[in-house]
Amino acid sequence: MRYLIGTRGSKLALVQTDYVIDKLKRAYPDDDFKAVIIKTTGDIEQKKALDKIGSKGIFVKEIEDELLSGKIHMAVHSMKDMPDEPAAGLTFAKAWKREDPRDVLVLKNAASLDELPQGAVIGTGSKRRKYQLLKLRPDLNVVGIRGNIDTRLRKLYDGEYRLDGIVLAAAGIKRIGRESEITQFFSEDEMIPAPAQGTLALELRADNTELMQKLDALSDKETDLCANVERDFLKQIGGNCHLPVAAHCDIVSEKDSRLKLLAMFGSEDGKHLARTEQIWDMTSDRNDIVERAVHDIRYKLENN
Repeated sequence: MRYLIGTRGSKLALVQTDYVIDKLKRAYPDDDFKAVIIKTTGDIEQKKALDKIGSKGIFVKEIEDELLSGKIHMAVHSMKDMPDEPAAGLTFAKAWKREDPRDVLVLKNAASLDELPQGAVIGTGSKRRKYQLLKLRPDLNVVGIRGNIDTRLRKLYDGEYRLDGIVLAAAGIKRIGRESEITQFFSEDEMIPAPAQGTLALELRADNTELMQKLDALSDKETDLCANVERDFLKQIGGNCHLPVAAHCDIVSEKDSRLKLLAMFGSEDGKHLARTEQIWDMTSDRNDIVERAVHDIRYKLENN
């Protein structure tokens, strides 16, 4: 069987798709897998801030249209870029093993966040990152920045934008082979990642059960569980690219069947932010931990 795999054309998207194709070829040597590059609205419109263009779907709509039309068989995305629900008629395979979910700081001169001078300029296109960074260093000047990882790093180094540093996802910079440029890793507690950050989204038509079985056979149980908890939180809290929302789920103890969820949510202007930490017994319904997290955050925001 020959499978066409849709992807954006950025370096990171192609690296991720090559990784998926390589893994599929090893598992299913009798099948053929080929990448198909598809331009999305988010790739074409580089000047506007993400929250000024529309929803997260700006990076996926054109690819989903190709899936629905049958022109491609599956697509590879970064799960953190996906809306909380795929388009009608599409679905996600179970998640494969996750890359590093943390955020990182890349600085031009300073050796750490603490060593940055007063009023240093840090670039990020994410309100989630912006407001959590300002909690750590309220004096910083956090400015909007767009583009793929290579573009953002170039904007940092060439001096035109007068940036002292940028915040990126560890998974992306590692995947494109530029990990050596990372100055500092933020712990998940210092800066809670985006829901499902570091996880690939393998999207296909809901009726393509044969391909689904092949993809699910290569999944990772812990990653799939945690990614689903994080995305359930995103859906229930009502998060989108206009609002700062974060969620990170991790296995605390396999022996005791315990799982921890860190989550954050707030207003568009960042004036009202709340975070929560919930511990969950994995033998219970996973909705329990999500509902507790959503309730706790809403209570804190209402009573702040």
